[in-house]
Amino acid sequence: MDAFFLSRLQFALTIGFHYIFPPLSIGLGILLVLMEARYIKTKDVVYLDMTKFWAKIFALIFALGVASGIVMEFQFGTNWSIYSRFVGDVFGSALAAEGIFAFFLESGFLAILLFGWNRVKPKLHFFATCMVALGAHFSAVWIIVANSWQQTPAGHHIVQAGGIARAEIVDFWNLAFNPSTLDRLSHTLAGAWQAGAFFVLSVAAYYSLRKKHDRFSAVAVKIALPIAVFSSLLQLFTGHQSAQGVAETQPAKLAAFEGHYEACAPADMYLFGWVDEKEEKVRFGVKIPGLLSWMVHGSCSSPLAGLKAFAPQDRPPVNIVFQTYHLMVIIGMGLIALSLAALFFHLRGTLRTKNWLLWILVFSVLGPQLANQVGWASAEIGRQPWIVYQLLRTSDAWSPNVSTGELYFSLVLFSIIYALLLALFLFLLMDKIQKGPGNAPSLEEHRA
Repeated sequence: MDAFFLSRLQFALTIGFHYIFPPLSIGLGILLVLMEARYIKTKDVVYLDMTKFWAKIFALIFALGVASGIVMEFQFGTNWSIYSRFVGDVFGSALAAEGIFAFFLESGFLAILLFGWNRVKPKLHFFATCMVALGAHFSAVWIIVANSWQQTPAGHHIVQAGGIARAEIVDFWNLAFNPSTLDRLSHTLAGAWQAGAFFVLSVAAYYSLRKKHDRFSAVAVKIALPIAVFSSLLQLFTGHQSAQGVAETQPAKLAAFEGHYEACAPADMYLFGWVDEKEEKVRFGVKIPGLLSWMVHGSCSSPLAGLKAFAPQDRPPVNIVFQTYHLMVIIGMGLIALSLAALFFHLRGTLRTKNWLLWILVFSVLGPQLANQVGWASAEIGRQPWIVYQLLRTSDAWSPNVSTGELYFSLVLFSIIYALLLALFLFLLMDKIQKGPGNAPSLEEHRA
């Protein structure tokens, strides 16, 4: 493996590990607001214990997210120096806004959320919880703005300084609301809400199976399940909107999503398959003829640009984009079916008796995480060979002075550290789950 590949692999490892935590903190932020709002309205102690319990887990997730995110930003300068010079003006403004409007807001009010229960008035504490949730969402906004600019650059011009090209902002709002920002932001936030909701459902289902904290788990399902259903259905809508945007702004990526090679022809939609990139065809595939054309243009006979319309050096790695995209769709449809099935039995009052469904819910926490990871991979790999679409190739953006030996050493070191951090996170998480909430009453005690 050469230094260029190792630089890409190291960044993929870093961002993949980091991306475990922000969606959870965003999703849990919304649920914390709902839980504490119910406590303020009802004064029911179960909502208080629920908010305190999930606030501790939120703090753990926040800490791991910060630790892993800092490393990622350092890699911009060490492994991707040419890229950093090119995007510095653009990313500087977006990341500064993320720090000022998101990180400081979230971290500042987090102290009140965690330690202010007996020190501030309930409404002020609830305000702090709202600000923590808002800060988590603001963080997503500015990171998506920066990343979306790489996908669909706008609001800039290219300047030369000392023989080095860089992008310079000329219209901040055009940059921030570039053609893909809103579609990608809505899709990302829906995935984060899914992650938080299924996390809460997973723990509630675990308690139900273990016949412990029964009222706590019943109330948690009542709060989290509507969010799970709503966000899962919203993912279907936002994903469709995002794909339509990709058809306009990044047609090569859309063609890779479905292994569509013909330069200008109606496009099918595959349920699954394997792309033979050498023969330029999808093998072992099951497809719905013309469905992709219909979803983009409303007509099964409307042509779409295929991969043959682009020079071979301008095409993304097709099979990995195809597989990650379809895995994301399969998981998304599965989560819709699961959330609706859980809602059906919940409304009938029999969810707690369906052990088979409770076991699926326990492991459902992995669904949004995996969907977020492979969805992000399909979006980023689908942009290749461009690191900034049609402005800077990935092969021209890395740091050529970083040696292969240095990259091997740092990659192994990061892998060990991340493995230890993940093990520590899972240990502390399971310890908190095993200990359970504070003094929440059982269903029998509540009825009495």
